[in-house]
Amino acid sequence: MDNLFSRKYTIQGLILVICLVLIGKLFYMQVLNDKYFLLSNSNVLRKIYTFPARGVIYDRNGKVLVQNEPVYDLMVIPNQVKAFDTLDFCNTIGIDMPGFKKRFDKAVAQSRYQPSAFEKQLSVQTYAALQEKLSRFPGFLVQGRTVRHYPDSVAGQFFGYVKEVSPKDIEESEGYYRPGDYIGKSGIERSYNDALRGERGVINMMYDARNVPQGSYLEGKFDTLARSGEKVISSIDMEIQRLGEELMQNKVGSIVAIEPKTGEVLAFVSSPGYDPNRMVGRQQGNNYMDIFGQPNRPFLVRPISGYYSPGSAFKPLDALIGLQEGVIDPNTTFNCPGGYRAGNHWVKCEHVDGNIALRKGLARSCNTYACYVFEKLITQKKYKNQKVAYDEWAKKVRKWGIGQKLDIDMPFERKGTIFTAEEYNNRFGKYWRYTTVISLGLGQGELSTTPLQMANIMAVIANKGYYVKPHLIKAIGDKRTIDKEYVEKNYVGIDERHFDPVIDGMEDAVNSPWGTASASRIPNIVMAGKTGTVQNPHGKNHSVFIGFAPRDNPKIAIAVIVENAGYGSTYAAPIASYMTEMYLNRSVAPAKLKQMEWIKAQNVLPEIPKPKGKWLPKKADTLKKEVEAPVIKNVVPTAPTTVTINNEITGK
Repeated sequence: MDNLFSRKYTIQGLILVICLVLIGKLFYMQVLNDKYFLLSNSNVLRKIYTFPARGVIYDRNGKVLVQNEPVYDLMVIPNQVKAFDTLDFCNTIGIDMPGFKKRFDKAVAQSRYQPSAFEKQLSVQTYAALQEKLSRFPGFLVQGRTVRHYPDSVAGQFFGYVKEVSPKDIEESEGYYRPGDYIGKSGIERSYNDALRGERGVINMMYDARNVPQGSYLEGKFDTLARSGEKVISSIDMEIQRLGEELMQNKVGSIVAIEPKTGEVLAFVSSPGYDPNRMVGRQQGNNYMDIFGQPNRPFLVRPISGYYSPGSAFKPLDALIGLQEGVIDPNTTFNCPGGYRAGNHWVKCEHVDGNIALRKGLARSCNTYACYVFEKLITQKKYKNQKVAYDEWAKKVRKWGIGQKLDIDMPFERKGTIFTAEEYNNRFGKYWRYTTVISLGLGQGELSTTPLQMANIMAVIANKGYYVKPHLIKAIGDKRTIDKEYVEKNYVGIDERHFDPVIDGMEDAVNSPWGTASASRIPNIVMAGKTGTVQNPHGKNHSVFIGFAPRDNPKIAIAVIVENAGYGSTYAAPIASYMTEMYLNRSVAPAKLKQMEWIKAQNVLPEIPKPKGKWLPKKADTLKKEVEAPVIKNVVPTAPTTVTINNEITGK
C-alpha cells in the first residue's frame, strides 16, 4: 500500500513540474521576450527583405565589367488594401487600369495576407514620385533591390543574365530562394551565382494605421543585414574583347583567345552578340523574345556550343601524333602530284609540291602530306587491324580535349564529335578502312570541334605538351580563390622534343613567302599559326585560323572562325593578327588601321532564304574556287594575294 501512495505522489509531482515549465515558457514568450511578440504581430510589424547587391565583376586588369544600379519593387498585401484613387496610382507608376486589375488579381491569387510583387523594378524617378503618395495607397509598400548594369554593353553571352526564380529554382534551393528573388540563368552569372548572390537581410518594420513606416522595431534589434556578393575577377581582357566584337560585326562566328600557361580565357567572342543591358529591367521579357527571334541566334554561345570541322587547323595535331608514334620524322618525305589517291576517289591538293616533308607540308597546308600521315597511323602493323588502329588514334586525339568537354566554368558546353570504330561499323558496315575516313586527316568528315577546343589545341602546342583547363574566372573574393582543377596541367602524351619541328612549319605558314597565313604576320613578333578553309554543307566555306604568339614564351593562343567567309587568310587570319597585336602591344600599328576598319565594315552574314510556302535551305556555292583577297598593307610585302582553298575533297 505504501508503494501505491508513493507512486501516486511521484506522478502528481511530475505533472506539476511539467505545468510549471509550460507556464514559465509562455510567460517568457509573451512578456519577457520581444522576439515572440514580434512574430505574433504581423498586422503591425512587417518583414521587409533587403536584397544584397550582387558581386561586382572585373576584367583581368581591374576594369569594372558588371556593377549594380538601384531599383524598387512595389509590393501589395491584398487584405490591407482599402478604397483609394486608382487613377492617380496608375498614373504615378505608369500603368493603365486593365493592367492594375490584372496585377491585383494575380496578387490575390498568390496570397491575401502576404506581400507579393505588384510592379517590379521601378526606376529611381518613379520611386521618388510614388514615395510622396504612398500613404494614400493602403496595402502597398516598396522594397528596394539592385539590378545589373554592364558599362561596356558587350560580351552578352559571356556574362549571361539574371532573372526571377522559377518554382523549380525555389524547390532546388533548399529554402534559400523565395518568390520574387533573382538568380543567374546563363553565363558567368549562372556559373558563379552562389558567390555573386550574397545573403538576403530582413528589417522588421513598424507601420502605423495610415501605412506609414515608423522605423525598425526595437531599433533593429532583430534585423539582419544583407551581405553583398563576392567580387569576381574574370580572365577577360576587355580591350581585346571589345575589339573582337567590333571585328565580328555583321559576321557569324567566334573568337577564343587563351593565355597558354594558365588556361585563362582572354577573349570570348560569340557573334552575333547582344547588349547584356537589354536583359535587365522591365522590358527584359520583350527584349528576350526579340533577341531569341533573330535569324542568326545571338543566344547561341558559339565558343563552347558551336560545332565546326577544324579543317587544316587539325593537321599540326595529327602530325604530332605521327611523330610520337614514329610513323614519320621531320625529314620523312612524300610526293605530292597535286592530290592523293584514296581508294576510288581523289583528294585534291591545291599545289603540286613534289617531294615534301613536315615543315613545308604544314607551311603550305599540303593535303597530300596530311593524308599520308593519316594513312601511316591507321595502317601500323602493331595493331590487329585498321579498326583497332583507328580506335587507338581516336584515343590519342581525345587527350587533346576533342570529343569531350574541357569543363570550362560556363554552362552548356558541348563536347564535339569524334567517332569510334563501332560507330563507323554502324554507318559503313564492317569492311570500311582508312581510305573511307581519309577526310579525318584533313580535319573534316565526322570530326567536329568547338572554337574553345581549337584554341586549346594551340595552347597545347604553345606549351609543348600540356594544357590547363580553360577558365573564365581568375579569382573570387578577397581571398582570390580558384578551383584546383584550373591550375593542374593536363598532358596529351606527346614528347616535348616533337613540338619544335611542327612549330617550325606553323611559323613558316605565317612568316615565309609560301605560307598560307601571311595575312596574320605581325612586325617584330614571331607568330606561329595555321589557316583553314572548312567545308560547309549549308553554304560557303568557313574561314578559320589558329595560332599563338610569340613563338618563344607564348602569351596568347587564339582561334578565329568566320562562317561563310571563304578562305582562312581572307578574314580569320587578319582578325587573329589584330587581336594578338592588341594584346601584346596594347595597340595596333597605324599602318594597319585602315585595313582593320575595312574588315569591321564587311558584311558576310549568310543570306536568309525567302519563304516559298516553307523555308528552304540555302544551296552551297560549288563554283567559286578562288578569291582575290584585299591587300594587307605593311603586313604582307607583296601584291594582292590570290588565296585558294586548302581542304577540298572531290570525287567522292
